[in-house]
Amino acid sequence: MFSAMLGEAWRAMGANRMRTFLTMLGMVIGVGSVVLMMAVGQGAQESVKQSINAMGSNLFIVLSGSSTSGGARSGSGNTSTLTVADANAIAELDGVSNVAPISMGNAQVVYGNTNWSTSIIGTTPSYLDVRVWELADGYVFSESDMRSATRVALVGKTVVDNIFGDTDPIGKTIRIKQNPFVVLGVLKRKGQSLDGRDQDDTIIMPLTTAQRKILGNQFSGSVRQVMVQANTPELMPSVEQSINALLKQRHNIREGVDNDFNVRNLTAVANSAAETTRTMSLLLGAIASVSLLVGGIGIMNIMLVSVTERTREVGIRMAIGARERDILLQFLLEAIVISVIGCLIGLVLGISSAVLVNTITQAAVVISGYSVMIAFAVAASVGIFFGYYPARKAARMNPIEALRFQ
Repeated sequence: MFSAMLGEAWRAMGANRMRTFLTMLGMVIGVGSVVLMMAVGQGAQESVKQSINAMGSNLFIVLSGSSTSGGARSGSGNTSTLTVADANAIAELDGVSNVAPISMGNAQVVYGNTNWSTSIIGTTPSYLDVRVWELADGYVFSESDMRSATRVALVGKTVVDNIFGDTDPIGKTIRIKQNPFVVLGVLKRKGQSLDGRDQDDTIIMPLTTAQRKILGNQFSGSVRQVMVQANTPELMPSVEQSINALLKQRHNIREGVDNDFNVRNLTAVANSAAETTRTMSLLLGAIASVSLLVGGIGIMNIMLVSVTERTREVGIRMAIGARERDILLQFLLEAIVISVIGCLIGLVLGISSAVLVNTITQAAVVISGYSVMIAFAVAASVGIFFGYYPARKAARMNPIEALRFQ
């Protein structure tokens, strides 16, 4: 019985191929749009997630304060108000797992007849633990290198690509501001940060070496910033309060006086970026879903036309014994077949478009089985919902009036 009705629905669709195709087209475009938009949105979420993971977890950055000269105020980090001693004191606080004092700048790096301008980070060995940054090859400098201001360095992948090419950099000597440095290790690739900066375009060296040989240091022991890692996300509020209280005490800052430091919660910034991306993904999906609604309305309109054209046929079916539910099922099946076939074609179109976008723009796209299933289920439901009214109208026709219809 059901297979016979399905065959009849297929024949009815085949009798008006162009109308069936145009009805299906709305569903094809709708499903394709939803799949493509969700793939782009989820790709953006995945990119942000990778950037957050690359940055590290449970992080604070403590910046030195601003300064005022001639009525002009400089930004945070331009005045030497933080010291290595401050970093060591922060490391003793409860809930703190790692601390890394940092001085940074830019310099030209030379190897052989090639050179490259890159960022220089002077820090301690714990910096790699704070940033959850592993080595692709070689080994990390030690506390002994820190005390001796040894001229050794760890290089990022971008630096390796631009000055070493295919040469193994381990053990090679590079020159930074005419100072020879031995490459101890190569950092694993990190990719872009949340602000779009290439994290692999960097050289990391002992803090003392950077201050004495490369960056210079106006005040002995001072640093530009301190990175602090809390043990768990739950401890971050209390750790932030402890850092503020400790530095106020150490810097003799009285109540009502502005701090000469700034504590920023990097994890909160990262979570905010992730939430923004998630909202954007939902917005893209909602916008694309409008085309599904339009496709559903198209199915209803065409089905209403079909019911009107086949009124006499409906009367004949009822006259020879077809029940109301049989007529309802007959027309509903036609709507379901149109929506399901349109949905399958739309899935192929949407997935192909997502792959094409990735190939042309190199933008991250993620095609998940979950999003495909959601798009298919919604599309099929839209077809059934908008096909029910025309089918119900056909099923409730008066057989005598239907037979008289011209």
